Amino acid sequence: MKTDQSIKIQLNQTFPLTIKRLGINGEGVGYFKKQVVFVPGALPGEEVVVEATKINPKFAEAKIKKIRIKSPHRVQPPCPVYEECGGCQLQHLKYSQQLKEKRDIVIQSLERHTRLAVDKLDIRDTIGMEDPWGYRNKSSFQLAGRDGKVLAGLYGLNSHQLINIEHCAVQHSQTNEAVNTVKKVLEELKITIYNEKTRKGIVRTIVTRVGVASGELQIVLITNQKELPKQEQIIEEIKKRLPNVKSIVQNINEQKTSLIFGEETLPLAGEEFIQETLGDLQFELSARTFFQLNPVQTIKLYNEVKNAAALTGQEKIVDAYCGVGTIGLWLADQAAEVRGMDVIPESIEDAKKNAKRHGFTNTKYVPGKAEEVLPKWVKKGWKPDVIIVDPPRTGLDGQLIQTILQTASEKLIYISCNPSTLAKDIQMLSVKYEVKFIQPVDMFPQTAHVETVSLLVKK
Repeated sequence: MKTDQSIKIQLNQTFPLTIKRLGINGEGVGYFKKQVVFVPGALPGEEVVVEATKINPKFAEAKIKKIRIKSPHRVQPPCPVYEECGGCQLQHLKYSQQLKEKRDIVIQSLERHTRLAVDKLDIRDTIGMEDPWGYRNKSSFQLAGRDGKVLAGLYGLNSHQLINIEHCAVQHSQTNEAVNTVKKVLEELKITIYNEKTRKGIVRTIVTRVGVASGELQIVLITNQKELPKQEQIIEEIKKRLPNVKSIVQNINEQKTSLIFGEETLPLAGEEFIQETLGDLQFELSARTFFQLNPVQTIKLYNEVKNAAALTGQEKIVDAYCGVGTIGLWLADQAAEVRGMDVIPESIEDAKKNAKRHGFTNTKYVPGKAEEVLPKWVKKGWKPDVIIVDPPRTGLDGQLIQTILQTASEKLIYISCNPSTLAKDIQMLSVKYEVKFIQPVDMFPQTAHVETVSLLVKK
């Protein structure tokens, strides 16, 4: 094997480092002898002494041994398990500065993956939250049994050790309370907890979701088998202690897998769904429906989409990756027609129901891939004026990019949750589209994630 001569850093070597910026995962980035070094927990502007923990051909990873010069924006993280958990990456950075760094992460991605004049682009200040805590409306906590106690939480950073989380700082207070209550009920009734090694035990995961506007609570018990012992008692105790529970559901997952949900879902008590409101729209959320995790910021995000679309009432809109139709319905009252597609048939059924519930007759939803459905519509003479895409972290499908370039609608609005794939896609789209503006929105305070709304217009 040929070794790279340029690498000077050795494993466990200790050396000083000046942190220049934040990386895409929230880690500090510095350079030692022209070699990139990633340091979790270090902040831009800090001078640190680090120890190399991992050497890769193109970069090294290191941990902080000592902070010589501290960032003025460094704060004490309020969460007691912040270091071990890894669910958040930026609790040690003042919130106003998190917003600035997130904008910078977007700029870095564009500089790295596009040939655009990034300094000339309109990249706006990140839209933040007034209260950047307790915003997540859903939690999925794995369970473990230890000495008759039920623990619930997340697996630790790079380990398979369960971190017990009594109070998650970014979870809605009702989901925190619900998890703790259900843990107690399972403990008192001595319900066995699933053990990954032996694959014995019954309850694997507690998923809770709250309708932030409605206050309604849904609890999903994910079990390793269909039979749930003391089922009636469990239901009775949960309802007694959590008066806001509208829906108790069991999901069966007998597989050896890291996926949370199995295929079969059974209603145990109450409704099969809870209500959630976004602006003037109401949605019914069943156990497996995807829905934005931060409703407060979702409204801000969707309003940015609406501003970018600047509709007159004449436009035909395509909502690719439409899910349950949320974004398209947000715009439907100002558009001539909204058409959406999604690969998940259940989402399409929900989208149709949601459109009907709100009295929209100018919408059409079909299951399928955008890159297959859209050309058929265009062939039949239906051409959109605005295409809205909200792809997964992997970005746009290559075929869809080609379809968008061929369809050449006047406007393309790209909602992204991953600045790297956004930048790569913008580069490919830049043959026909120019970037009017990019608006970062902070959907997940205290983490390194950043969402953006980009308006691209046909050249």
